[in-house]
Amino acid sequence: MFFNGLKQKFFLRFNILRFNKKGVVYGYNCRVFNEIFLHKGAGATIVIGNDFLCKSGDGLNPLSRNLKSSIYVDNNARLIIGDNVGVSSLCIWCSDFVKIGNNVLIGADACIIDSDCHSLNYELRRIPQKDQANKVNKGITIGDDVFIGMKSLILKGVTLGDRCVVAAGSVVTKSFPSDCIIGGNPAKIIRKC
Repeated sequence: MFFNGLKQKFFLRFNILRFNKKGVVYGYNCRVFNEIFLHKGAGATIVIGNDFLCKSGDGLNPLSRNLKSSIYVDNNARLIIGDNVGVSSLCIWCSDFVKIGNNVLIGADACIIDSDCHSLNYELRRIPQKDQANKVNKGITIGDDVFIGMKSLILKGVTLGDRCVVAAGSVVTKSFPSDCIIGGNPAKIIRKC
């Protein structure tokens, strides 16, 4: 317990130093507990609002299974996170843009990815330069007051309206309006709020 407390205090300060070094813009009360994977490509933008809370592994959220949080923002991509956002062992892969609104909760081991990461053409995948040049990227927008359940997957081109609830384990492949509960694989509207 004592060692874990020291480790958490160390990483609270260390992560802020890393953010500063990489040019991450963040608001007040930015708390990132434990080690995270952070990549910010050339010309990329990462902006994090006030009261950001990230729990990364180490049993801080038992549902995370000690997974490290991961934020990967590709060259010239934009990641914008609003105020009062809480995440646990989240994975964000941003090749175009990801915008997360205010007052959003994202459950343990969820993944937000705005790219196919590879070409869908098997012949192009054999040549790394052509593979990357032919991948499809489409931005993601998550509205205010959204709750994304654990182990959910939000895929490229999705917009989630304000106050949406995404059931645990959902695979979200298309956009949904405000004020609905969605779930399943692929996700569909379960009911309106």
